[in-house]
Amino acid sequence: MSPASQDWQHRPEGGNAVALRLICRFALACGRLPARLALYPITLYFLLRRAPERRASRDYLERIHGRPPTRWEVARHMHCFAATILDRVFLLSERYRRFDIRMFGLEVFARALQAGRGVLLFGSHLGSFDAIRVLSEGWPDTPVRVVFDLEQNPALTALLQQLNPRLASTLINVRTGGPAMMLAIKETLDRNGIVALLADRARPGEPHALADFLGRPAPFPTGPWLLAAALGAPVALAFGLYRGHNRYDLHFESFSEGLAQGRIERSERRARADGCAERFAQRLSVYARLAPYNWFNFYDFWQRSSPPLEARSPAAHPSDGLVRRS
Repeated sequence: MSPASQDWQHRPEGGNAVALRLICRFALACGRLPARLALYPITLYFLLRRAPERRASRDYLERIHGRPPTRWEVARHMHCFAATILDRVFLLSERYRRFDIRMFGLEVFARALQAGRGVLLFGSHLGSFDAIRVLSEGWPDTPVRVVFDLEQNPALTALLQQLNPRLASTLINVRTGGPAMMLAIKETLDRNGIVALLADRARPGEPHALADFLGRPAPFPTGPWLLAAALGAPVALAFGLYRGHNRYDLHFESFSEGLAQGRIERSERRARADGCAERFAQRLSVYARLAPYNWFNFYDFWQRSSPPLEARSPAAHPSDGLVRRS
């Protein structure tokens, strides 16, 4: 994997722990509306001082709009990101009543949970992945665990410990890796639970596939799909789109009903996982176009030196043998 694709892990945090605690206290004490006023100077700071994020925003917006973006559009993009970060304070503290959260595709979970096999829920850095925690309102007896990198953003990790220690204790640290992480995921699925993880950023040294995303190849990790193949669990996709003010639209899709393990040789799984990553990139591009300012990967996601991908036929997709479409 090229250094450009690893850049997201080495970018400094946009604020230190003290600043985040102050914002958190102000938001919880004064309310969401006064706290939103602080988003404007924060947006201005990123617009003026964070050149890598500004370039990444321009690159993405040019692909999504088909033309160079205006400075106002870049500012709008960064403001949208800041708004979802602020809302994380309330979502992580389970203050859902402040929001108008509309859910689409909940039958995906009803079917999967009735089967008693649990669900792997794959999301992305499009919109708010934290908004999916509202699922616990509908299924209070269903364990929901999130696979999370506790070391990537220690200030936010500390904030979560402060806001909701119970929730923090349910996180599965991706850095543990290997058998420990697999065991924690399997135990949750065996309890007919939901395990959520992000599937759009490839970590350094992690297997990845180049998939067409908004007209150019980008590296997508294949680890989540190899995990799904190993566990044989149903897979669903989640997209929590921020629609402005206090509204979020949560879209859920069934991606697979589980691996037909008897039909697949171990040697074939890598190629099939590449196909799943490509299918995921296709669905991600659909939702990115629905909410163009919700894309929050502020680094060189595409690796600029990569050539454009040629159009591919939707027939004979390589993932068809790895998972069964519902």
